[in-house]
Amino acid sequence: MTTLLILAILQAGTTVDEGVFAVRVDTLEVARESFRLSNGRLSRGDAGWSLATTIRYDRARPVIVLAPILEVNSDTMPATLQYDVADPRQPSRILGELGRGRFTVRFLARTMERAREFSLGPRTVVLDDSVFALYVFAAWMASSEAGEVTAILPRSLRRETMQIQDHGLATTTVNHDPARLRHITVSGGAAETVHLWLDPAGRLMKLEIPSRRLSAERLAGG
Repeated sequence: MTTLLILAILQAGTTVDEGVFAVRVDTLEVARESFRLSNGRLSRGDAGWSLATTIRYDRARPVIVLAPILEVNSDTMPATLQYDVADPRQPSRILGELGRGRFTVRFLARTMERAREFSLGPRTVVLDDSVFALYVFAAWMASSEAGEVTAILPRSLRRETMQIQDHGLATTTVNHDPARLRHITVSGGAAETVHLWLDPAGRLMKLEIPSRRLSAERLAGG
């Protein structure tokens, strides 16, 4: 599937959320991530959601830009993925597609090509340790009882089993302003515990990874 085709599909859908995250380690901003979430007809003909996000790490050299476009079905099962990695050391493209009981990931670079099939659990998400808007689909699966979710991390071609739980409303801050938001945790992966904060409309407002001293907070107006 070409990038132009995917962009045409996204443009045909209804935008339900868009914004920019400031990504910080401690107090130092290391990247900004812009994203757009759309609802509509997917490339395979089914209804669902499309998330296009781009994060640019430009505070150090080399500059790295990660740009996945993920489609999920109406039941939030990942359907297709096109992921461009702009890294001067090894630019690459990652393609993913849902099959019968599995999600197939192909990793394409100048000097190699790899593929792996991942078995699916009842609840499966595509995540990345350096792209944060993707966590919104995991947040949608959370309930007050801790539950298991299968996470596919395509850039590292690995699969993790995580626990996800909705802890209800809690007080926090977003860009130093007080806020009362829905608090969700995703735990058990390499990042240990990821804290997600959603507003009443289900929009991801903030993400925190204490083990990495990292936060991603939505900028005002987004």
